[in-house]
Amino acid sequence: MDLAMGAMSSLLGKLGEVIKEYKLQKGVKKKVRSFSAQLMIVRAALGKVAEVPQDELDDQIKFWANDVRELSYDMEDVVDSLLVRVEGCEPNDNQASFKKLMAKMVNVFKKGKARSEISTAVEEIHKQLQDVTTRHKMFDFVNLPAAKRTTADPFWEVFYGDKKNIIGLDKARDDIIKKISDGDRVSKAHLKILSLVGFGGLGKTTLAREVYDALPTKFDYKAFVTVSQNPDMKKVLSNLLFKLDKGKNTSLHVNAANLEVEQLFMLVRELLRDKRYFIIIDDLWDKEAWKTIRYALQDDKCGSIIITTTRHVEISEECSSSKEDMIHQMKRLSYDDAQKLFYGRIFSSEVCRSGFEDVSRKILKKCAGVPLAIISLASYLANDQRIYQIEQWYVLLNSIGRGLKKGDDHVKEMKRILSLSFYALPPYLKTCFLYLSIFPEDHKISRDRLIRRWISEGFIQVKDETDSQLELGDSYFNELVNRNMIMPINIHADGRVEACSIHDIMLDLIYELASGENFVTILDVIKEDTPLEKKFRRLSLQKSMTGLTNAHMATTSMSQVRSFTAFSPAVSKIPPLSVFQVLRVLDLEGCDLRRSPGVDLRHVQNLLHLRYLGLRGTKVGKLPMGIGKLQFLQTLDLQLSNSKELPSSVVQLRRLMCLILDSDMPLPKGFSNLTCLEQLMGHNMGFLSEETAKELGHMTRLKELAFRLDSRDIERTDKASKALIGSLAKLNKLESLEISAPGRWFEYFMRAWVPSPNLCRLKLYGLFVSFPTWICSSSLPLLSYLDLTVLQVQSGDIQILGVLPALRYVNLDAAITKVVAGKLVVSAGAFPEARVCLLRRIVLVNPTFQQGAMPMVQRLRFGVQVKDIVSPDFDLSVGNLPSLQQLRIDLLGDKVKPEHFSQAVEALSRVAEGHPKSPTLRADKY
Repeated sequence: MDLAMGAMSSLLGKLGEVIKEYKLQKGVKKKVRSFSAQLMIVRAALGKVAEVPQDELDDQIKFWANDVRELSYDMEDVVDSLLVRVEGCEPNDNQASFKKLMAKMVNVFKKGKARSEISTAVEEIHKQLQDVTTRHKMFDFVNLPAAKRTTADPFWEVFYGDKKNIIGLDKARDDIIKKISDGDRVSKAHLKILSLVGFGGLGKTTLAREVYDALPTKFDYKAFVTVSQNPDMKKVLSNLLFKLDKGKNTSLHVNAANLEVEQLFMLVRELLRDKRYFIIIDDLWDKEAWKTIRYALQDDKCGSIIITTTRHVEISEECSSSKEDMIHQMKRLSYDDAQKLFYGRIFSSEVCRSGFEDVSRKILKKCAGVPLAIISLASYLANDQRIYQIEQWYVLLNSIGRGLKKGDDHVKEMKRILSLSFYALPPYLKTCFLYLSIFPEDHKISRDRLIRRWISEGFIQVKDETDSQLELGDSYFNELVNRNMIMPINIHADGRVEACSIHDIMLDLIYELASGENFVTILDVIKEDTPLEKKFRRLSLQKSMTGLTNAHMATTSMSQVRSFTAFSPAVSKIPPLSVFQVLRVLDLEGCDLRRSPGVDLRHVQNLLHLRYLGLRGTKVGKLPMGIGKLQFLQTLDLQLSNSKELPSSVVQLRRLMCLILDSDMPLPKGFSNLTCLEQLMGHNMGFLSEETAKELGHMTRLKELAFRLDSRDIERTDKASKALIGSLAKLNKLESLEISAPGRWFEYFMRAWVPSPNLCRLKLYGLFVSFPTWICSSSLPLLSYLDLTVLQVQSGDIQILGVLPALRYVNLDAAITKVVAGKLVVSAGAFPEARVCLLRRIVLVNPTFQQGAMPMVQRLRFGVQVKDIVSPDFDLSVGNLPSLQQLRIDLLGDKVKPEHFSQAVEALSRVAEGHPKSPTLRADKY
């Protein structure tokens, strides 16, 4: 797999620059060029190895891949040590990029000692690589077992054993049948395509089969066909043809074996012409396979139905009909349903055996509602030797956390099924996904934290220096969400995912893979008698480690550690920072370092390889002045670190991309040198100083900016505020802006602001007297999130919001309850992408929502006068909003009689009950 390549991806790029730019000794340069070429060949071979599951690889090839991985790490350490040496030579403010850095190499290599050291290191690496290359020639990489592929999902047998396995799926089955079925009315009925999406083990195939068997409607043809991961489309279409025809036409199937794909789908089309059919296409993995099948399945308006199953959201969107509700997202089982499935499989009853309730509950928690996991573990426990031995249940429970029981068929099968999704990942995503093994079970993993760490580890490689690693990392994160490999947490209305978690059993699987490749080592699970001499690359310290003493930790070699992460329960076991030599990532987030007296933060300034320094919530106090030596640092996170002063040397960190400051931590003079910054967040950063405000305008690569202004002395900060607005206008790449300011600062200073056309998120915590003129579709074509307070709101202002093409979330607050002047008509096509529309303290006069308005809105809030509601001709018209799920109405009427208020609530309840979606209603009196 790609992680077996170690640091090779970034290493090859660096070696190319070394050959081109460095003034090496002739013999050394020749060797570097030679092993660069050899590494390219080795990398190609590793690419083949990456496609094969570990348990299908020959042990010799595994050993060879491990040697290559470790060698690539060692080689990159040598190259980076050289770069660190160069960075220490007379820093030049104008030399921020890798290529410009090369100019310094001339002076370094004039020094005999440096040339000798690098020559010795290169010679040693060259010898090791020669050995690796020789062994590479011994292996057959052409005929690797890349294909113990199966045409059917291996969990079919598990799910089709009996009908007990449909527990928790019956409601979903009935809902799907309701969506796709029109009874026997087939006249001019268009083809309906519904897609079931979810990661492996959630029961997509089972649910599809249930719908297939239960749908009462009559069809001319029915077929259930599996596509699988690497489909032979000729075989898939032949199989489809056979199942549709049910083997009636023998000659057709004999001839089909000799036909090409195009000829086969023409036969299928001809067979289905003017016929009503119901076809399930199971286990789709890519869009091209779907397109080929779709060409064969024509729509003759006979009321035909297609159901697809897939693990990938983007494929489900490609497959399904245009209606959003034709994508069915598979859900985990509720705890009650999980119990029924678990106990039914073990005891043939839905009741747990007395005394086994507690251990059952803990095992089910590990399964997290995944039917495949529940069935696999229940099958294991149903063995006659285990079913009534509670100690065996606890053995299983304890094994799930770290390392499932080896050699057991049920557990092995479950892991193999879950691993299908992992091995289907492209190489770059495999590395990023396995990196999650650093985090403990049930940990909420911040999206931003994870992406910044990926970058610092060298996993995000951009093709051009002008490209953004943060943007590419964001796309990697989204892809893992779309592939259902990670579970999103806190999904905002604009689609942005704040964090993720990973299923316990999947975490166990990737830990086993990562540990076996020496990719990540969890110190907590190393036994006390385990030798600790090997080269650890990434260490995670998660618990208090009763088995490992401080003395034992002191004997652990940290010289090759690239990444060290500690979590708060293990704060007392953090080793001295002086033991690290090539550390790239130091993440101590949430660790109160006041409880770890052995950690001296002054040593941070000597970690010259450092790319990521995470001190959020560490209470570290004062940072060392020497932090400016960390010339490779890309992320510095100081939020809640109790560090009130930012050392002035920070302005020397010219590779810094992300800077997150603690409260009341002003930026030092000269921070405009940080021209690589893309994310800057803090409170009271000093922008009410005119000089500091002007410096912000030089940071033209900023994409995300968040700050707070607490000063209320507007008169004295007039020049600084104008300078700040001027600087904001220069930030043309800005995508997210969040400002909190007192009083009417926005009204005075942002009235004439020209926003970045790339702005997607805008949160302004302050007060505008009237609606800003720069909020319009031409100025903000990409705006998807808006949070704004405006004292005076007109109906035209709301209509302006309605034409913003990308707006998904809007919170417009009037500060005090206001009645909108003029009748509001939300016309067809208005708010086309909006999911949440909150008009707080804004009372609308006889609002009308035309058909086609707000087609996607799920949460809606606005105010109405009680006297309007009780009027006999009042019509709220929210029935025209097809996706509405939550409706909140603020009722205005201070002098209204109580009975009129009750009448208004009753009228609104009737409106909600009459809506097709039956949205929840909340009506409050203002």
